[in-house]
Amino acid sequence: MRLPYISIQTRVSPELRGEVDTHLRGRWLLIARIAWVALVVPTLGVFVVGLPIYFRQLQTACIGAAACSLNGALNPTGMRALQNLGFSVSGYAAYTVALYVVVSLVWSIIGLMIFCRRSDDWMALFVSLFLVTYYPGIQDGPAYALAMIYPAWDLPGKFMSLLVLVSLGLFLYLFPDGRFVPRWTCWLLVVGIAWLVPINFFPDSPFDSINWPPLPGSAVWLGFVGSLVYAQIYRYQRVSNPVQRRQTKWVVFGGTAAIVGVIGLYVSKHLIFSTLSQPGSIYVIVNITGYLLVLLPIPLSIGVAILHSRLWNIDVLINRALVYGTLTGTLVLVYVSSIFVLQFLLREFISQTSDVSIVGSTLAIAALFQPLRHHIQRIIDRHFYRRKYDAARTLAAFTATLRDEVDLSQLQEHLLAVVEETMQPKHVSLWIRQPVQHEKQNYDVSSE
Repeated sequence: MRLPYISIQTRVSPELRGEVDTHLRGRWLLIARIAWVALVVPTLGVFVVGLPIYFRQLQTACIGAAACSLNGALNPTGMRALQNLGFSVSGYAAYTVALYVVVSLVWSIIGLMIFCRRSDDWMALFVSLFLVTYYPGIQDGPAYALAMIYPAWDLPGKFMSLLVLVSLGLFLYLFPDGRFVPRWTCWLLVVGIAWLVPINFFPDSPFDSINWPPLPGSAVWLGFVGSLVYAQIYRYQRVSNPVQRRQTKWVVFGGTAAIVGVIGLYVSKHLIFSTLSQPGSIYVIVNITGYLLVLLPIPLSIGVAILHSRLWNIDVLINRALVYGTLTGTLVLVYVSSIFVLQFLLREFISQTSDVSIVGSTLAIAALFQPLRHHIQRIIDRHFYRRKYDAARTLAAFTATLRDEVDLSQLQEHLLAVVEETMQPKHVSLWIRQPVQHEKQNYDVSSE
């Protein structure tokens, strides 16, 4: 005999449909991964090989338009201005190369993490390709320095530079679901590619906007870049569903901030403070710093979206990277510091050094590993995984109050709230089985 059930209360979390399936399968997945590797490996290889050449070129005064097109290059006037202010040329070169490396690492690490976890999603695969290759692939830093010494790399480098510049536009037009929104942005992208081709391959032609008068050239550039901001804001406000808004709000903010920064840097350099664009100007330090840092909000915002909103569900990987990266750095610092402190104390008290300091430091590290790891995990959960941290606290509080709750209606409401808050289901219902003869009431909670 089936027992009757009565639905006491139901809660539904609304979620809009109509999402695009961006998953790759079978042969297309294999082709996409091979293409990703075929583009990333040579790009990063050229970047690494070009770094020492770039470092040497920055210490040499540039002469001529081609040599001075190298990002951060100084002509003889700039060299003298740098030295007059007390900066060494080698120090400036080291600063520029270090900045390139650090910024490229930030972009590439986030991109590699996305690839490791979501290479079966073509949109995630494209974003990872964009992040890993953007700065290493642009033909104005280490890659351009390599092409100056080895001209055979010039043409492939220009193709790669065009690809990464187009990928920036594609990213902001397509993110997060792989659709052009608004639809006319696909045609705007075609116009943008046609505009970039002469800049990369035919710098002396009249179609290169650098050779145009300042006003029309700036208008075309600002219009194209402004459309990238408009596309993301329009998508966020008009098209994205609640889940997409929650996952992409940080990326929309970071992408918009980066593009607004690019526009501000361009206007300042070309229209307001024209001296910033001169190779002989000391402001080249400001220029190179702004150029490398202005787009940094894009990868950082993607990282924050992954941590806060589980974008592409790869937050577990980044969680571990944060925990063990912080743990490793802390343990190395403790290990080195303890060796120095113990050796100092041994010299002070027994006037000699001993291997005791190394043994003691090693034992201290072994003892600290697990407690320190748990402590770092709690800190990261508290700051980046607030829902998980609050869920544990909510369950603990519910367990503590359950023994004292006697009102059935309040217990039902409390139980539904706890399930909804901790599990975040799409649908949650509480059913009460009707008592049969002398059986006691039983309570079931079902969630999806």
